[in-house]
Amino acid sequence: MGRFGERRKEFSNAVERLKEALEEKENDIIIDGVLHRFEFTFELAWKTMKDYLEYVGVIEKTGSPREIIKSAFEYGMLEDGEAWIKMMLARNSLSHLYDEVKSREVYQDIKNSYFNLLRKLENKLKEK
Repeated sequence: MGRFGERRKEFSNAVERLKEALEEKENDIIIDGVLHRFEFTFELAWKTMKDYLEYVGVIEKTGSPREIIKSAFEYGMLEDGEAWIKMMLARNSLSHLYDEVKSREVYQDIKNSYFNLLRKLENKLKEK
């Protein structure tokens, strides 16, 4: 299980760090920290899915985040592929520009939806 096992552990740690940040009292610095941790956690999420799908022989060693999300959904790792695509687009929006209004919307989405999606994936991966 080599690389997948290592990445799964890194992903679990990142989910915990994101949870800790979300539990802090909101202020601009905490929100910025949550956004940064979310970006990092999302990156580990799709790369961990990729590693697992490679391990079980579902995919080859290439693929964009969108392709990996699609494959993971088709394989049954994800319950809501559209929500994951929305999360990917939100993550991408944070990387390419800084719009305070948009970043606060993403922060609310992390709290209300994306963290739960990441936690569900973490739990699913622990079963593997």
